[in-house]
Amino acid sequence: MSLWVFSVVSLVLSYQLTGSSAEQCGSNAGGAVCPGGLCCSQFGWCGNTPDYCTTGCQSQCGDGSGGGGGDLGSTIPRSQYDQMFMHIKDCTSKGFYSYDDFISAAKSYSAFASTGDTATRKREVAAFLAQTSHETTGGWATAPDGPYAWGYCFLKEQNPQSSYCASGYPCPKQYYGRGPIQLSWNYNYQECGQDIGADLINNPDLLTTNAVISFKSALWFWMTPQSPKPSCHDVITGIWQPSAADQSAGRVPGYGVITNIINGGLECGHGKDSRVDDRIGYYKRYCDILGVGYGNNLDCYSQKSFGNGLLLESM
Repeated sequence: MSLWVFSVVSLVLSYQLTGSSAEQCGSNAGGAVCPGGLCCSQFGWCGNTPDYCTTGCQSQCGDGSGGGGGDLGSTIPRSQYDQMFMHIKDCTSKGFYSYDDFISAAKSYSAFASTGDTATRKREVAAFLAQTSHETTGGWATAPDGPYAWGYCFLKEQNPQSSYCASGYPCPKQYYGRGPIQLSWNYNYQECGQDIGADLINNPDLLTTNAVISFKSALWFWMTPQSPKPSCHDVITGIWQPSAADQSAGRVPGYGVITNIINGGLECGHGKDSRVDDRIGYYKRYCDILGVGYGNNLDCYSQKSFGNGLLLESM
C-alpha cells in the first residue's frame, strides 16, 4: 500500500472512529477554521498534506504551509505577532483579531507580503498592521508598555455620528466603521462584500463576529487601487511611482502616502498632526520587532490629499 493511500485510509478511519462530534473544523464544527492556516479536510480535520488540502477540502485549501502569499507565517511568526499585540486580550476586542485568522485571511491575497525581497515583505506587514492598529487603537500616552502596544482594541467605531449611507447604493443597515481598517459607508460594504464573497450589505456585523472576514475586509482595502489613489500594497512595495501631478502635490513614495490614501482628507497637508504621528509610532515599533528599516517619507504633513474616491477615508 502506498504512503498516499495509507494516509487517505487513515484519515477516513479516523473520521469513522471518532464521529463528526470530534471534528476540528468545517461545517460540522460550527464553521471553525484550522489554526495556523492549515487546510480543513472534507472530513473536518486539520492538516497540511494533499489529503487535507485537495479533494473535498472545506477551507484554507492552499498549500497548507500555514503562511499566506510567500509564506506569511515565516515573515511574521506567531511570537512576533504576540509581541506586537501584547495587550490584545486586555481590550474590548478580547483577542478577536487572532494570528491564525490573520494568516487565514491573507491566503485570499497571494500578493500580500510576497512581493519583493524579504525586507519589502516585512515592511508591508509592518505597515498593514500599523495602519490597522491606529484605526483600532486603545493606547494612550502613559499606557503600560507604551501607546503603541495597544492595537486591535476595538471591533467597531466608537460613537458613530452617521449611518454612512450614500445615495445610489442599498442601505438596509448602518455602515459605520468595523474591522481592522474600520470599513465605512454602504458602497464600500457592497464592493468589498462582492469581492470577498460575503453579504456585507445585509450583514455588516460579520466584520465584528467573523475574524477571517474582518481581516479580509482590511486586506481588500489594502490591495485595491481606486483612481486617483494607488493601492497601499503598490505603495509599500515600490510598484507605485508618482506622476508629475503627485510630485507637485508632495506625494512621494513611502509610508506617508498610505496614510494619505486612508485618511488624507483629514490628516494630510496641514503640517504636523497627532494622528499621523500615531500611525508612524505603530509602524516604527512593528518594523523594529520585525527587524526591518522604516524607509523614507513616513509622514504626509506636506502632502495634498488625493481627494475622495470610492474607497473610504476612515475615522
